[in-house]
This record gives sequence, structure tokens and C-alpha cells, in this order.
Amino acid sequence: MALLLTLHPENPQPRLLRQAAQWLRDGGLVAVPTDSSYAVVARLDDKEAADAMRRLRGLDERHHLTLLCRDLAEIGLMAKVDNRQYRLLKAATPGPWTFILEATREVPRRVSHPSRKTIGIRVPEHKVALALLEEIGEPLLSTTLIPKEETDALNDPEEIVRRYAHELAAVLDAGACAQSPTTVLDLTGPEPAVLRRGRGDPALLGLV
Repeated sequence: MALLLTLHPENPQPRLLRQAAQWLRDGGLVAVPTDSSYAVVARLDDKEAADAMRRLRGLDERHHLTLLCRDLAEIGLMAKVDNRQYRLLKAATPGPWTFILEATREVPRRVSHPSRKTIGIRVPEHKVALALLEEIGEPLLSTTLIPKEETDALNDPEEIVRRYAHELAAVLDAGACAQSPTTVLDLTGPEPAVLRRGRGDPALLGLV
């Protein structure tokens, strides 16, 4: 049964963060607030948890899952980043952006796109999400919490508990999130390509 943990949005309680991190280490899925919407997270090296995440969302292996990272240095361990890409990442993180980059060997092959060997990656601008990443000490695999056959992400922690009482270990309640997706930028080509427009304004990065 999923537990609802109420955390302070600016100063999340360390005891509750430790509890959530332990659930993740034990193979559970946890719903966390981000700067775009609630997301489901799991440990990167936990295959069973990743499979459960895909089932929960109704996703196949071609759908990019996203790595939540603490900072640019952690992105550099998970993705191959050249100088041009680094400048753009530095200008956009943390924030409501997801970047498609070529995965490094640190990323399990089953997580990256099966044909392109790419991965979605981001640094969320939300203190609870960042505090959980700091507590777990490594990137987390994530996907936006959008129910099957629906298009909008869930934003009410109590509704998330009701819907996913048996699929989630816990829901971290820090209040409502913005109900707008991240802007997705593909950085694998010669020029950045906007794959989806969301909260991040491409014009702020000099992209039309």
C-alpha cells in the first residue's frame, strides 16, 4: 500500500528523505514532485523496478525514460557531452528541460533507446526532487506520471495514492506541481532540435 509522506517544499525533512531512499533501494517505485509535474522514479540499476515503471505507464522500450541528475557533473557521467552541448546545458539547468543525448557506458543498455543508444536526461528545479537525489547519491530513472490512455500528468498526491495504491511504495507530497511538461531538446544532431515545447521557452536559449 502506497504511503503518503508530507514534505516541506523548501526544507524537506531528512528523515522522510532517508525513508524514501530506502524504499528505492529495496526496489520500490516512488512518486516525487518536480518542476514540471509529478514523476515516478526508480533506481537506475534495478531492472524489475524499471519494468514495473513501464507497465505502470503502458510504455514500450522505444519510449525514452529520463534520468534525473543532481547537476552538470552527473550528466557528464551519464551522457557524452561536447563543448557546444555543455554550454547549452549550463544555461538551461536546473530547469524544466529534458535533453536527448548519447548515453555513456554508465547507462544500462536496456534503459537507453534500443536503436539510437540515446537517453533523456535532466536536472529538476525542485528542492524535494534534488534532496532525494542527494540522499540516494546517484541518478534516478524517471517518467512523468501520466495514467494509461490519458494525456495529462497527475498533480494531486492524494489522487496518486488512490490510483496507484498497489504499484507505488510511496508518494512524496510537497504540494501541487506545475501541470506543464518539460521542453524536450534533441542535442544529438548538428543543431539542437525542439521535439516538444513545454515549460521551458526555447527562445531563452537562443533557439527559434
